[in-house]
Amino acid sequence: MTDDDDLRYRRQVGERIRQIRRQKRLSLQDVEARSDAEFKASVLGAYERGERAISVPRLQRMARFYDVPVDQLLPVGEDDLGISGGGAVPQKVVIDLVKLRKAEGPEAEMVTRYMTIIQVKRQDFNGRVLTIRRDDLQALAAILGSGVEETIPRLDELGLLFQPDPD
Repeated sequence: MTDDDDLRYRRQVGERIRQIRRQKRLSLQDVEARSDAEFKASVLGAYERGERAISVPRLQRMARFYDVPVDQLLPVGEDDLGISGGGAVPQKVVIDLVKLRKAEGPEAEMVTRYMTIIQVKRQDFNGRVLTIRRDDLQALAAILGSGVEETIPRLDELGLLFQPDPD
């Protein structure tokens, strides 16, 4: 890894840390006060700007402080899940419509109704899978009463994400 790659990665980690802090509606000073100065505002700001690298044990403590999984504080590469920019939320997610038709319960019913709306809007009736985009994911988050970043794991728990057959 070159120095440029290292700096770029530190900045990406810092941006994720900043995004999580802002989602929690905390200022740098709030974090310092609520963490009993474990995470000083000046040091946290340096992490967020990518000026300082964070150790793995400290990253784990920060994840516990923010009450998020550690991987939510790490950037996701562009090759993973079709992500490019905008953090750890994929630009698109593929819903398995066959599994959705078999799913039961109120959440499945709400997701089914929304998927039907998307299909009609796009005139996409292949019946097996449906690719949803970032905007669709935001609407699904509202439907499921979760944050956007929790929506994909929730869809996975419900067994609704398309999993291609391994070769």
